[in-house]
Amino acid sequence: MNQTTSKFYYGWIIVLLTFVTLLVSAGIRSMPSVLMIPFQEEFGWSRGAISSVASIGILLYGLVGPFSAALLLRFGIRKVVLLALSVLGASLAVTPLINSLWQFDLLWGVVSGLASGMMANVLGITVSNLWFVKRKGLVVGILTASAATGQLLFLPLIAKVTSDYGWRYAMYAAVAAIVVVFILVAIWMKNNPSDVGAAPYGTTEVVKPEPFRGNVFLTPIQNLVIASKNKTFWLLAGTFFICGFSTNGLIGTHLIAACGDYGMMEVAAAGLLAMMGAFDLFGTTISGWLTDRFDSRWLLFWYYGLRGLSLIFLPYALATTPYMLVVFSVFYGLDWIATVPPTAKLAGETFGKEKSGMIFGWIVVAHQIGASFAAYGAGLMRDWLGSYSQAFFIAGLTCFIAALFAIRIQRQLTKHKEQAVLL
Repeated sequence: MNQTTSKFYYGWIIVLLTFVTLLVSAGIRSMPSVLMIPFQEEFGWSRGAISSVASIGILLYGLVGPFSAALLLRFGIRKVVLLALSVLGASLAVTPLINSLWQFDLLWGVVSGLASGMMANVLGITVSNLWFVKRKGLVVGILTASAATGQLLFLPLIAKVTSDYGWRYAMYAAVAAIVVVFILVAIWMKNNPSDVGAAPYGTTEVVKPEPFRGNVFLTPIQNLVIASKNKTFWLLAGTFFICGFSTNGLIGTHLIAACGDYGMMEVAAAGLLAMMGAFDLFGTTISGWLTDRFDSRWLLFWYYGLRGLSLIFLPYALATTPYMLVVFSVFYGLDWIATVPPTAKLAGETFGKEKSGMIFGWIVVAHQIGASFAAYGAGLMRDWLGSYSQAFFIAGLTCFIAALFAIRIQRQLTKHKEQAVLL
């Protein structure tokens, strides 16, 4: 049946499949935060050593993004996602056999980082570009929120399984989730609207997308060279570096351990992250809706400014009552990754539909470099100073810098509009 005459648009099924895929990938990437204390107790590894593995994984998770965008265009969404799920599942299945740090480094720092990076924000941007013209901001918001939902569903479950049965059984539970997603993607995932006789949402003409003609390794680098000549790219990359520095690298990796320093059990601390995930699911989806209607640069200004305030408040919340941590979780959770939809929109406006996926992938690399610094640096600071408070305070201050960068984007965008058309 021609999808152009159907009341139901198949692209929403693709959004659902992508949401579930990103959900599981993000949930698995957040597992080191639950494993940090069990690994420290069982193997005697320091927080800094465990953090270094998480740091490598976070970095590679981002670095593979631009090349993932090229692979998705060259080989299709379905094949790339199935391959990534297979590699990720294999790395998790072998993890229970580890007994030394280098093995954990290889499986979680390298293999898991690369595989999950194939199913990161760039996948959501690619899906939205191929399947949607209208409501693109909303779709990006929904798919970005899947990372928070992954924490919402996975962290309490993983923490509970780890607490009751041990971390090895938690790995097996994660492998089972990957198998389910693999089956769903294999059956229902399609590469583009023309595969089901549909036009991109918001248009009426059914056309096959232009085949990807570039080199999957050289083309992303060529696009980086183009983007590097544009100041807007560096401002977006700078804000996203700070975004990663203040979210998954710091809070996503260390909040559970920080709560443990104040006597809070892992399951309860994982519940705080899950609460953040629940509120971020709402906040990031609303951010996508707002991005379709308001100036993305001012949205970023407010997102980063409010996040900075919440991080400066966190040491006080940890030292007082659990109620204060709940307040932090709600406030911070609404803003967790709400920055992605406006950042993606600015990249698309500046560099155009065809190049925006790969260039946004490079912006995500900056995000993950920032997250990698925070993941490793906060662990070292905890080992040296006995507290995470200094790391939280530094991250809060950097968010204010990101808010100023967002205002600078406003000054540069008009200057680069003509260049954006040429790109």
